[in-house]
Amino acid sequence: MSLLKLPGRARPWILLASVFLGGCQSAILNPKGQIGIDERNLLVTCTVLMLLVVVPVIVMTLVFAYRYRATRQHRYEPEWHHSTPIEIVVWAIPCVIITVLGVLVWRSSHALDPYRPLDSEVAPVTIEAVSLDWKWLFIYPEQNIAVVNEMAFPEQTPLNFRITSDSVMNSFFIPQLGTMIYSMAGMETKLHLIANEQGSFRGLSSHYSGHGFSGMHFKALATDQAGFDAWIAKVRASGRALDAAAYAELAKPSEDVPPTYYASVQPELFDTIIAKYMMGSHGTGEHGMPGMDNPAEPGTEAAAQANAHAGDYATPDAASGAADNGDSDAHDTHSMDSMPGMGDTHHDDAPAPAGGTQTLQEKH
Repeated sequence: MSLLKLPGRARPWILLASVFLGGCQSAILNPKGQIGIDERNLLVTCTVLMLLVVVPVIVMTLVFAYRYRATRQHRYEPEWHHSTPIEIVVWAIPCVIITVLGVLVWRSSHALDPYRPLDSEVAPVTIEAVSLDWKWLFIYPEQNIAVVNEMAFPEQTPLNFRITSDSVMNSFFIPQLGTMIYSMAGMETKLHLIANEQGSFRGLSSHYSGHGFSGMHFKALATDQAGFDAWIAKVRASGRALDAAAYAELAKPSEDVPPTYYASVQPELFDTIIAKYMMGSHGTGEHGMPGMDNPAEPGTEAAAQANAHAGDYATPDAASGAADNGDSDAHDTHSMDSMPGMGDTHHDDAPAPAGGTQTLQEKH
C-alpha cells in the first residue's frame, strides 16, 4: 500500500516506525564477525542496564504527577524527613548497576582490545592498510601484492591489520566485522578481526578527511580458501608493479578511485611510509629506511643534533678544533646532560662512564 493512500493521521506514525525499524538493519546490529557480535552484545547489555534507570524514572514521573496533583488532597506531614525503604532503593540500585557496569567494562576492555590477537588454530592473514587522499591501499606482504579500495580474505581466518596514513588522520572501519581504529601519519595502529561467514562487506573511513571523503570506501570480500586463492591470482594477473614511482603517483589526491590491482610491491613499502614522517636522524640511525637520509642542511646545528641523536658524535678533539675556528657547529651535542636529572642518561651508542655500565633504561 502506498504511503499516500493512508489516512492523514496514520502517516506520521508510519514514518516514525520506519525510522526505528530501519535501525534493525544497521550493519552494527547485524554483525558478520565474532568481534562485531561481541560488540553488539555489549551495546545491547549497556542499553538494557541504562533502561533499568530510565524506564522507572519515566514511569514514576507520570505516576507522581497524577497522584499528587493539586486537585487531590493528601496527608500533610511537615515533620517527615526519613524513610529507610526509600534510602535502600535510592542507594542499592545505583550501586548494583555501577558494579555490574564496572565488571563489564573491565572484562570487555581486555577481551575486545584491538591490539589483542585472536585465538585461532588457523594461521592469520596479515594486511597492511594505508589511508591516502581519498582512497585505501591494502598491501599483502606475505603474498607480495597490493590493491586499492578492495580487499579479500578467507572466512573463519584471523586478520592481522597494520594501519597507517600517508595523509591526514583517517579511521579504518568495517562495521559488520567490528571495531573502528584510527590511521595516523608516522604511526602504526593494529587491529584484529575475523569474518564468521562469506559475504561482501562495506568498509569506509569514518573520520572526515577532506573534499573526497564521501568516496573513501572499499569492499571487504570474505570468501572460502579457494576463492581467496583465485582473487590473489587475479591480482597477480594485472601485471602492475607498485614501485616507488607508481606509489608516488598513487599517493596524489584523487576521488572515487575504482579497485586497482598491483602484482608486486616494493619491499618494506609500509615501513618506508611510516619512516618518512620520523625525525631526520632515523634515516642514518638504527631504524633507517632506504631513501630516508637526514634532510637537515649539512653543517647546521640541526644536522649536528640529528647526528648526535643517531649516535654520530664528534670526537672531543674535533669539537675543540671547531670551537677554536669559531664554527657554530662546536655546539655541545651533549648539552642535555647539563639539564636537571639528565646527567646519568646516555644515548644508544654513547659509551658508559668509566667504571660504570649501561643499564637497559639508560640505553633507551
